[in-house]
Parts: sequence; C-alpha cells; structure tokens
Amino acid sequence: MSRNPLLRVGMTLVAVVALLALGFTPGIASEKPKQGGTLKFVPHADLKVIDPIWTTAYITRNHGYMIYDVLFALDEHLKVRPQMVDTWEVSADNLQYTFTLRDGLKWHDGQPVTAEDVVASIKRWGQRDGQGKLLMKFTAKLEALDAKTFRLTLKEPFGLVLDALGKPSSNVPFIMPARVAATPADEQIKEPIGSGPFKFVAEEWQPGHKVVYVRNEDYVPRDEPPSFAAGGKRAYLDRVEWIYIPDKATASAALEAGEVDYWEDTPLDFVPMLEKNPDIVVSIYDPLGSQGWLRPNHLHPPFNNEKARQALLWMVNQETYLAAAFGDKKYWRTCPAYYMCGGPYETDVGSEAIMQQDLDKARQLMKEAGYDGRPVVLMDPTDLAELHAFTLVTYQLLTKIGVKVDLQAMDWSTLVARRAEKKKPEEGGWNLFHTSWVFGDVFTPAVNQGTVGACEGAWFGWYCSERMEQLRAEWARTTDEAKRKQLVEEIQKLAYKEVPYVPLGQWNYWRAYRKYVKGVRPFLAPILWNVWLDK
Repeated sequence: MSRNPLLRVGMTLVAVVALLALGFTPGIASEKPKQGGTLKFVPHADLKVIDPIWTTAYITRNHGYMIYDVLFALDEHLKVRPQMVDTWEVSADNLQYTFTLRDGLKWHDGQPVTAEDVVASIKRWGQRDGQGKLLMKFTAKLEALDAKTFRLTLKEPFGLVLDALGKPSSNVPFIMPARVAATPADEQIKEPIGSGPFKFVAEEWQPGHKVVYVRNEDYVPRDEPPSFAAGGKRAYLDRVEWIYIPDKATASAALEAGEVDYWEDTPLDFVPMLEKNPDIVVSIYDPLGSQGWLRPNHLHPPFNNEKARQALLWMVNQETYLAAAFGDKKYWRTCPAYYMCGGPYETDVGSEAIMQQDLDKARQLMKEAGYDGRPVVLMDPTDLAELHAFTLVTYQLLTKIGVKVDLQAMDWSTLVARRAEKKKPEEGGWNLFHTSWVFGDVFTPAVNQGTVGACEGAWFGWYCSERMEQLRAEWARTTDEAKRKQLVEEIQKLAYKEVPYVPLGQWNYWRAYRKYVKGVRPFLAPILWNVWLDK
C-alpha cells in the first residue's frame, strides 16, 4: 500500500502567480484573534435554496461552507489537503482508496459523523455534480468499512479522485448526515444540519432579509494553520448575520456608516469611492477570475436547434458585454477559451464565431433554425449588476437579429429556482439566462458543468451530447498532459459546434469590509471562519 500525504490539483503556476501578484501570501495574521461578537455580512444574493447539492448557485454554496465540512480542501498553493479525513491509502494498482476520518467530528445535533454518512453524501453528490458523475462512472464500489473508515474501489484507474473529493466550488461535495443525504438528488433537503464551524439558526431565517449562523462550540479544528479553504477552521465569531440588501447604493451607505461590516460583492461603480474611506478595505476576492455565460435551454424551441444556438455565437460581442457590465477595460478581458484564459487549457480552437460578431449571419442562422417568431423568455436577475447588464445587452442584440423577447425581471434567487423548470417557456419555463462561474468551476472538462452533455442529467439547460460525454471521460481517464490538451481542443471544437453555452469573457469580483474585520482570506467563496472583530 502507498501513502498519499497530498496531491497537487491540476492547476498551473499561472494561477499561483496570480494569487501572489495580488498580494496574497501564506501565513497567519500577526495579531492575536479575539473571540466573540456579531459580524453583519451583506451577501451577493438572497438565500432561498439551502441545498448546495441540488443547486450550483453560489449563494447556496456559500451557505454550505458556513455549516458543512468537506473531506479535502485546497490550500493557498492549490494543493489538496485532508480536512475531515485523517489518513488515506491507495493500493499499488491505484484501484482502491481507503480513508479514515479524524477524531472529534460531530453533527450539530451532537451525534458522531460516521463513514456511512460520508458514503451517502458522496453518492448523492455524484448524481448531481459534473465531476462527481465522472468519478461515479469509474467507481465500482463505495462502502463504509467501519464507523470511521470507508473505501472507494475503481473499475479502472482515475487520476482525479482527490481532486474530485476536494472540489472547491459548485457543487462542493459537502458531507451531510446519511438520513439527509438519503433525500433523492433531484429533491431539496429539508434539514440543514452539518458538522462545520457554524450552525444554521432555522427559526431566525427570514428569506428576503436575514440568515443567521452561530458558532458551533463542538467543532474541533485541525492543527494546521489556515490556508485558503484548508487547515484549521476556527470560529471566533459568536454570530454571523447575513443581511440581504438588494439596492447597491443602500449597501454601500450601510458599510460606510458601519451599520454592516462586510460587503461580499462590491460593484465596480462603488470601488473608487470606498477605497477613499480610511476605515474600509477593498480587495479582489476571486484572484483567479470568473467567466460569464449565456446559457440556452436545449429542451425547447428555438434553442433545441443547433443553428439557433450557433446564431447566439455570431450575435454576441464580448467587448460590448464586458464594457456594459464592468466599464474600464483594466477590469476585464475577452477570451475565446471555454476553459478560461490564463489556465492550463487555454486555446482559441474553433472560436471564430465568438470572436467576430456578424449580426447578418446570426439572423440567417435563426431563419435556418426555423424560428417562428414566438417570444423567447429571457430571465433578468436585476439584483446582480453585471448579470443584469449582460441581460440588457442580450435583449438588444436578440431584437436586432429579429427575435421577439419576453424579458422577465426577477431577483437572482428566484432565477436560481426558476432555471430548474423544464416546462415550456410559455408555461413557466425559460429560454435563456446569464450566469457566471469562478475559475475553479470552469477550467477543466471535469469541473465545467456547462460542457456536461448528460441530457436530462446535465446542468440547467440540459445540454445533450453523447460525443461530448465520450471526450470528457477520455480526458478524465488519461494522465498524459499532452493528450489532455489535445482532447481539450477536440472538446472545444465540438462545443463551438453544439454550443452548450456562449462564453462571455473574464473578470474579477471585489469585496469591501471595515478595517476592524480581521482574518479575511482569499478564496473562491467568502469563508468566515478565522475571521474576527477588533473593535
């Protein structure tokens, strides 16, 4: 048997350099943390869905990080580190992974975390998540051996086991009690109970206004220093209140007045003003960047037709979208790569349509697709500035190519629930919506949910492609990096033909918080353990 102390996740030094260039360095703050207090945090959206396996929405992922724990997590060097796991072993033929949980793990109701809980959680996650589904395809058996030990047996070697179990963003393989994880994967859980550093206070949850978490007194952190999402998770705060403030000017004024302490998603329009305030820190919280999407519904006309989806490629101009949402070009970049620019799988293969707008060609392709003039339902998340701006650009461009648009305004959380509807657009379903994903959710064929071609089992929009699934499986199977890059080119050529979604370039998100908020660390999500108040 061979011992695996850690495994480097498949990112390049480009990503690490990006972190260091932004001033993010290893180590813990020199100041001694203080215990206690209430942090008032303004999230980017309203929390309406509490199941981070059922949805990929980042507001629900962020909620998940508050109350759940994970088997493995990424550190600041982008290495996979054990979290709930104490030790693990891999057989000589790389077909068996045996994991032992660390001591002291308890659910918020006081019951011990068991290997049975882990097995149930991973199986449910494996039915929803793109990378989880890949792992399950290679899995022969996943079983609990005793209360603290579980084993994963593969059909054939799969080089991404720890990468999958340590996936940092949606869907994160959070561990839940077995009774909760028994909920069918296509239904939402009803009991938000975890084993993480904070507890969800259900009786104080007010959708549209406030979510409350309190410190989990029974949580036993790891001994290692905190690093990205790995290491010791120490809950110094007594209480965290998420205060939903949809109006950005109101949120900014509340932060400046000290009525709230931390604003997660600060629009660029407010950054220069907040930077002038000596009591406020403004910084990038997603140093690896994010990618914008225009996602069509593949189930219903007109975008069940490949030519109609190709029309979207010729319709868009990334610069128009990015300038509308983020203004100054120093904050964004155009990018032809489905798997992100600046990452290991950047390529411009097959991207001619996305990089040279041609409205006449888009108009002709819609005609060839048999578009009959029926209104296209375009969902508009008005409380997310960049996605709202994207939506308005899409509305204008669709009109220019002769498409009638039913623009339906809603908040982001409503859109998150609505996008799961498979009904016809005229019966409460939809045709198009915009979203965005952080680097860690997009940069490989294993993690990118948008290029999963699993039909009814695919991410919202239900892209269906047997060939894409064959290529993704082949990519996951090979350990030869040159072969992987070749496969990415094949995958991207196919993506630009079948158009699972339209990529709209890259940018960074900003956060702002009062200077007395200490211990804030870079990560893909706003993690609030190891955060404390010095006031």
